[in-house]
Amino acid sequence: MKPYLAAAIQMTSLPDLEKNLVEAEELIELAVRQGAELVGLPENFSFLGTEEDKIAQAEAIAQKSEKFLKTMAQRFQVSILGGGFPVPVNGEKVYNTALLIDPSGTELTRYQKVHLFDVNVPDGNTYRESSTVMAGTQLPTVYHSEQLGGLGLSVCYDVRFPELYRHLAYKGADILFVPAAFTAYTGKDHWQVLLQARAIENTCYVIAPAQTGRHYATRRTHGHAMIIDPWGVILADAGEKPGVAIAEINPVRLDQVRRQMPSLQHRVFV
Repeated sequence: MKPYLAAAIQMTSLPDLEKNLVEAEELIELAVRQGAELVGLPENFSFLGTEEDKIAQAEAIAQKSEKFLKTMAQRFQVSILGGGFPVPVNGEKVYNTALLIDPSGTELTRYQKVHLFDVNVPDGNTYRESSTVMAGTQLPTVYHSEQLGGLGLSVCYDVRFPELYRHLAYKGADILFVPAAFTAYTGKDHWQVLLQARAIENTCYVIAPAQTGRHYATRRTHGHAMIIDPWGVILADAGEKPGVAIAEINPVRLDQVRRQMPSLQHRVFV
């Protein structure tokens, strides 16, 4: 593992596949021009609309999203995480799938979101992700890259389940991806503190691409795509507008924190 720059992209994705992919390409190029070698796109990067619209277009979204990720990785010679897009299971359900691609366009690993967002948010909005999404059944794997370190995947609502990240740490993760479309209401209170907690307790970097703003009539997201170091320090924050948060992932810093706070070695209940 070597020091390198990583980017967490922030988008305002819409119920418009082609428009979203154009915006994603522009932001990937912006990140690469600033030196990023690892780029993360948020959950729902290629489509953020109603559950009904998502299911109706799921086949096209899945095919075009995967092709897009492989093309972008090859074109810009970077590793890219597509933080979540629907992959059909049958005519009624999809997997919310995160996909990690290397610079040759090769799939390294994929993860099907296991924790589904079925929540009555106090602002009056109700979310039933399980109405169209089938929960994954496998814990995410850690992809070990000689250049980039141990990369662990998760998606959005997973961040509230620390046992998933403990599993990733146990499997050798150095970087925890948390691509999200966090609601505006919950995000203002919980987004940053949850990300910092996952970084601190697992002594890992956290790369958290995000959605921001209004996507359609009732859907607003919090923004603040972030990169956080293993001590919990926020290295980059994209704020509330579409853009890119970029920071260095440094193995020396990782080793330093793990020596100073060897909590992973002190676990009693493993």
